[in-house]
Amino acid sequence: MLLTPNAMGRPLRVGLYLTTGVIAAFLLLPIVFIVLLSFGSSQWLVFPPPGWTFKWYEQFFANPEWMDAALASLKVAILTTICAVLLGLPTAFALVRGRFPGRDMLYGLFTLPMIVPLVIIAVAVYALFLKLGYTGTLFSFVVSHVIVALPFTIISIINSLKLFDQSIEDAAVICGASRLQAIYKVTFPGIRPGMIAGALFAFLVSWDEVVLSVMMASPNLQTLPVKMWTTLRQDLTPVIAVASTLLIGLSLLVMVIAAALRRRNEVSA
Repeated sequence: MLLTPNAMGRPLRVGLYLTTGVIAAFLLLPIVFIVLLSFGSSQWLVFPPPGWTFKWYEQFFANPEWMDAALASLKVAILTTICAVLLGLPTAFALVRGRFPGRDMLYGLFTLPMIVPLVIIAVAVYALFLKLGYTGTLFSFVVSHVIVALPFTIISIINSLKLFDQSIEDAAVICGASRLQAIYKVTFPGIRPGMIAGALFAFLVSWDEVVLSVMMASPNLQTLPVKMWTTLRQDLTPVIAVASTLLIGLSLLVMVIAAALRRRNEVSA
């Protein structure tokens, strides 16, 4: 009896679904455990929790140290996002439309932070800011985070620029608009998905960054990942699971927003 293509493909689809499910479970189960631990009644990180409670969330929001760290993370991430987009936008234009020697080398230089081990960048940046006396400041946090976030922003905008039809911009110039007006009113709306994606990547990179933040932190200024790291060295309180859940939650929220914006752009296109 000969098997039809549909009958032959069914086992392959089942195997693909099973493999995908196993991989997804392997990646997601640790996150699920952390979220469940944040509601556990035990004063230690014990799984499964003996009971359920919201008291760790109450302790988190009632503790000024945790709240200051969370607000510092949010402030640094927002400033990093703004700086990364402002720097990445002209850089992407130069790398896509520029005609100058060494352009490919410059592109490789801007993407180098994605390749070089992060601890090497952290040590180098720490040594620089230590000499300048800027360690432990908001400026040092933002600059160090921009270094690692900028490549993601540049790549996202470059991809949008390469897909954008420049003849539309040229048509606007022929119709009487200046080049800057055409870029602002025609090109920017056309590459908006890449700009938004680059901004979201920059935010997530800064929001979750711990290695650079540990180097830049001081007793008066530390981000939420740094606060979690220092607390882990002293105690295994479930408040750490609460902080982890909030980090995960905001990251998921940003990804949902990115997906919604992408779907909206596809529908409008």
